[in-house]
Amino acid sequence: MEVANRIVAEILEGVREKVQPGIETRELDDAAEAMCRRRQVQPAFKGYRGYPRSICVSVNEEVVHGIPGPRKLKAGDLVSLDFGVKYDGYYGDAAITVPVGEVDPKARALMEATEKSLYAGIDQVKAGNSLSDISHAVQTVVEGAGFGVVREFVGHGIGRSLHEDPQIPNFGPPGRGPRLQVGMTLAIEPMTAMGSWQVRILKDGWTAVTQDGSYAAHFEHSVALTENGVLILSRL
Repeated sequence: MEVANRIVAEILEGVREKVQPGIETRELDDAAEAMCRRRQVQPAFKGYRGYPRSICVSVNEEVVHGIPGPRKLKAGDLVSLDFGVKYDGYYGDAAITVPVGEVDPKARALMEATEKSLYAGIDQVKAGNSLSDISHAVQTVVEGAGFGVVREFVGHGIGRSLHEDPQIPNFGPPGRGPRLQVGMTLAIEPMTAMGSWQVRILKDGWTAVTQDGSYAAHFEHSVALTENGVLILSRL
């Protein structure tokens, strides 16, 4: 899983470097797929429940699962890149949100609060803690910054399958759910909105957008709980 997630991190960084005004989102997908081929790994999302591409590219009001296509990025956009691979029977999964050129200060604040909430959640990955301690930490940071936590999508266990139990909501009171144990591998992924947290799914059956059209952000790391504490597998 360390190898799988390191590959995910390297490819995400490679895709991030291509984000600029004028590029089409499908060009980002082409780049991710080419990098998978070079590393001889399988893109985890392509064909998963019928998803047609290798990476999810969600722009502005798109929260998650945006399908790459002819849409051109423009200065001021926020772009969330969600990506995974399968390597030697194990999965890696991570997400980042990146600005296209100069973005509105509130959009940058949303992005920064979301990433901060991810690390607040990761800080709660300790043996003996409850699963919802992660959820509560994420929600506290996001709402404390004045933004909304998307409730319809959750983090998850990860390992020999892309999505495993337990589900990890990004909201809720602390002290609930199963106890965290050494050996667990989890994908923690706050998804947030500048306005209301409510979302809807577009006609493509995949793309989730904010109901009020406000900007969204998404960050994710896959982590392992070891005897020496939490290890962030998908960080370069």
